[in-house]
Amino acid sequence: MSTDVTAKSPAPAPPGGSGAAAGGGLLQMMLNGLRRNMRQYGMLIALGLIVILFEAWTGGDLLLPRNVSNLVLQNSYILILAIGMMLVIIAGHIDLSVGSLTAFVGAFAAVLTVEHHMAWPVALVLCLVVGAVAGSVQGFLIAYFGIPSFIVTLAGMLIFRGLTEILLAGQTLGPFPNGLQKMGNGFLPEVGPNTNYHNITLLLGLVLIVFTVGQEVRDRRRQQEFSLDVPPFKLFLLKLVAMVAAILVVTMLLASYKGAPIVLLVLGVLVVGYGYVMRNAVFGRHIYAIGGNLPAAKLSGVKDKKVTFYVFLNMGVLAALAGLVVAARLNAASPKAGLNFELEAIASSFIGGASMSGGVGTVLGAIIGGLVLGVLNNGMNLLSVGTDWQQVIKGLALLAAVGFDVWNKRKSGS
Repeated sequence: MSTDVTAKSPAPAPPGGSGAAAGGGLLQMMLNGLRRNMRQYGMLIALGLIVILFEAWTGGDLLLPRNVSNLVLQNSYILILAIGMMLVIIAGHIDLSVGSLTAFVGAFAAVLTVEHHMAWPVALVLCLVVGAVAGSVQGFLIAYFGIPSFIVTLAGMLIFRGLTEILLAGQTLGPFPNGLQKMGNGFLPEVGPNTNYHNITLLLGLVLIVFTVGQEVRDRRRQQEFSLDVPPFKLFLLKLVAMVAAILVVTMLLASYKGAPIVLLVLGVLVVGYGYVMRNAVFGRHIYAIGGNLPAAKLSGVKDKKVTFYVFLNMGVLAALAGLVVAARLNAASPKAGLNFELEAIASSFIGGASMSGGVGTVLGAIIGGLVLGVLNNGMNLLSVGTDWQQVIKGLALLAAVGFDVWNKRKSGS
């Protein structure tokens, strides 16, 4: 018994069909890559959309050079705190004391420089030491005594707020020396020929573009060497173009006003330094390890208590730095300074991709989360939105970010 098999010739492709299919395949590949890397790109895309929306709603006021400069100055101390808070959350802890600690350090700096006329560089170093001591005490209690970080830092929040009131006797103290003021309000000096732009800012922007592209290429090659999943090349290229374009736009806007603020340079050093530590250093990998799976980290030889201690010590130093920046910007130390700063830093970290369970997050993500909140604040102020509705909108943004993280985990698990 034989079976006849008739081969059917394929139907002729419509004109231009192969090109359309290729275009559709490329689009599908990029969408698939975007879905796989949604945690990495989600908030970056959200930040871009928020900027575009507020730029349209404010009639172009959001991206005026003066407003972009103010945006950096207004949010610099929150971004500094967000970097340290991201490390704390990755390690599986929380720090509620940073807002009160920033106020205390600002008050301490005012007492040293205004009342005792101490040279501001010496006062700056002493303030950072105070922050390190405060962070190390809290870290010691958490790491070696086993007291939950929520309780220790809640107590720290009350203690530092009370000490601030005692130090300032309930009054505002200022002004600060000019050198310290520039830390919060100053700009890089103008040098070189007159080009109608700030030359140093243009140079720094070019250096940042080269560094960013080189770092992204190196990271991709390293991931490929270890057979890790990487985004499709065209999606990677699109990401590079978007990053270069964003850096170029911000550089030109700042260069057309007064140039880059000094605090932006400080932020850049922190982002590069902490980004390197979390990506490449053993200490950074240990932070991810104890936050992701503490029992496994202990079995692998990670000294979890030591890592936790240094994470909180680091948070204390960054809180002290943020306290100096905010006091310098206000040109005075106030008992009410730093209110809700801890909540802003925590919100920035979660919006930027941190996980409640620990072990997940990046330094760049913390910066993106802080910028999302900063643009929301600035845009709503330009639109004359009341502070009551601003709080509601920021709360909804935080809820949406965490909800998206939970949904993304469940979808990945399924």
